[in-house]
Amino acid sequence: MSLTLLTLAAAAAALPAAPLPHTALEEIIVTGSRTAERIDEVPASVSVVGKDALLEDLQLNPEIQNTLALRVPGFGPASGSTSNSGLTLRGRRVLVMIDGVPQSTPLRNGQLGVRSVDSSALERIEIIKGATSIYGNGAAGGIVNYITKQASDEEISGDIAVSSRFSLVDAKDSFSKRFDGTLSGTIDKFSYVINAVYDSRGQQKDADGDTLGLIYGLSDLDTVNLFTKAAYQIDEDKRLQATFNYYDSQQESSLVDVTGSPLLGQKTYAVESGASDSRFAPQGPKGNTNIMLNYSDQELFTNTSFTLDAYRQRLKNVFFFSTSLANPEQGFDGGQSLIKSSKSGIRANFNTTVQWDKFETSFIYGIDYLKDTTSQPLLDGRIWVPEIDMNNKAAYLQTKFVWNDALVFKAGVRAEKIDITVDDYSTLLLCRSATTCSVPMDVTGGDLSYDSTTFNAGLRYKASPLFSPFISYSEGFDISDLGRLLRGAQVTDIAQVRTEASNVRHYEIGFTSEFDGLKIEFAYYQSTSELGTGTKYDPVTGVFLPVREPQKIHGFEISGQYFVTEELEVGASFTRFDGENTETDEKLTGRYISPSNLVIYADYRPTEDISLALDYQRVGDRDEFTATGNDYAIYEGPVRGYDMVNLRASYTVGAVQFYGGIENLFNKNYYSAKSQSIFLASYFVKGIGRTASLGMRYQF
Repeated sequence: MSLTLLTLAAAAAALPAAPLPHTALEEIIVTGSRTAERIDEVPASVSVVGKDALLEDLQLNPEIQNTLALRVPGFGPASGSTSNSGLTLRGRRVLVMIDGVPQSTPLRNGQLGVRSVDSSALERIEIIKGATSIYGNGAAGGIVNYITKQASDEEISGDIAVSSRFSLVDAKDSFSKRFDGTLSGTIDKFSYVINAVYDSRGQQKDADGDTLGLIYGLSDLDTVNLFTKAAYQIDEDKRLQATFNYYDSQQESSLVDVTGSPLLGQKTYAVESGASDSRFAPQGPKGNTNIMLNYSDQELFTNTSFTLDAYRQRLKNVFFFSTSLANPEQGFDGGQSLIKSSKSGIRANFNTTVQWDKFETSFIYGIDYLKDTTSQPLLDGRIWVPEIDMNNKAAYLQTKFVWNDALVFKAGVRAEKIDITVDDYSTLLLCRSATTCSVPMDVTGGDLSYDSTTFNAGLRYKASPLFSPFISYSEGFDISDLGRLLRGAQVTDIAQVRTEASNVRHYEIGFTSEFDGLKIEFAYYQSTSELGTGTKYDPVTGVFLPVREPQKIHGFEISGQYFVTEELEVGASFTRFDGENTETDEKLTGRYISPSNLVIYADYRPTEDISLALDYQRVGDRDEFTATGNDYAIYEGPVRGYDMVNLRASYTVGAVQFYGGIENLFNKNYYSAKSQSIFLASYFVKGIGRTASLGMRYQF
């Protein structure tokens, strides 16, 4: 580690530059209050990853999960897989959205929402941390909102990039091919954005040169993303916009896994089988689509703006083949599941502003309606999770008072009603061996209803950039992963399944401070829930059973950036949080709690055309649980810390930028925090070894 730190101190390199300190607080976000507002008027922790940073991260790794883990304090370390399982925000799951439209599937959370759109189609990512009453169910841990690109003011402009990634440990079969391009412009009252991405991955290799395991794997993964947005400016105030996003990311491979053992310290890795197995369908999102319509009027009536959103979404996420889904009696040696989700919704939002003497006041209010139909069948026709129909209606009011441009007070309320219908169904007979099977149950369906009123309030002092403290309280409403509970039901009536919703209360205090080129941000937080939203894996039957444990999660984040010179910026962030079951005082497992995460970076730009970048990440240890005969329960495995260093550089000649990067520069041989914690053989996969990327981008 000392060698790594010495290298960091000497290197003139870094992560892509953040906005300059004196302009950072002037950034505008829309997620926190559903309308444009300045970050320095938000009494809570907010992070924004801008377009330049996203494009620069593409020069090293195209996965948004890696960007969030490195750039956003509060996130756990990336898993190096297609799943965002384990990538919690402050110990809780997040709601992923594209322009405010949910991509997560809370009714049966497959935890694939982070991979919903390519980062080259994005203007920025806005992250609201902690429970929120603004967006409702599924946002107990916070919100990750992908804000898509805006059209250029020119008639036509854009960029085209080609690149490749490959292993520097064993390059054979590791080369990827990536193309992304964007075209945008404004012609009179019409504007448009068109983005297309094709990314074909090769085999992903670890530090030994072996191919990483296939479950949620990135090897042999072909991704196609087509995004388009068209808008018409009706008049000075009125605008109509349509957006379409198509995302397909399928792994079709002739590889097979050689299963290891975490108990023996043996990794799982993949080898060539000679041909694709026709029993297995490619895993991953299968042609997911989002269609969104937006109408806005900046002056619906005096001092009041209005937006109306309508959306429709179709998701099909295919999972890997699992022998845990076997039923020898029916001739099934395993199976693959598919989460199907169909959402449609309408959102009407009003924003009324009033000026009272020294008070600048805004009232944001509206209604939400969401219809969500989700199920999880198996590809062979068996029904694992029955169809769940949800109707979600909500009304909300958010207020903001700014006194003398110095003190900001925000408060809000959201009233929510959720009605769910499940037909009669039967749980599956699933066998882990010829003699070890679950007990199938005939379950009487019915209706479930939830009513919730959640509140939020916050106060921030913003008169001086030297010290801008805030304090906030917010509540979130979260229905447990209902599909997982239903598929493992051990009762004969849905009314007997513990399906109560969980109310999460989030408390936070923090500050930002800026002086002489130095910016510091700090937040301490605590969140509690009386029921929790957990499930527990039964290793005998392979079934997840409901565990409604009361939870308390607490932690802190601190980050800083300093401009040593105009050319050199350095910075660091540190995240640490923990949690307990408040009834038993037992530690919460790795399903919720990640090890500490330290990131140190430097950024050197000697000229406008040259950028050098290097970042260092230290993932800490976490060993809180006791083994039974050297074997750990799922998500209770000990995590041994590891270090990662990444290098990136670019050089621009006219309209062409040449770039390259090396991920895991020192070829650290490690297991990710998730693979260690989950302690299941099929997930016990090492992290990626030294991997290079090379590419060029042409802007016009």
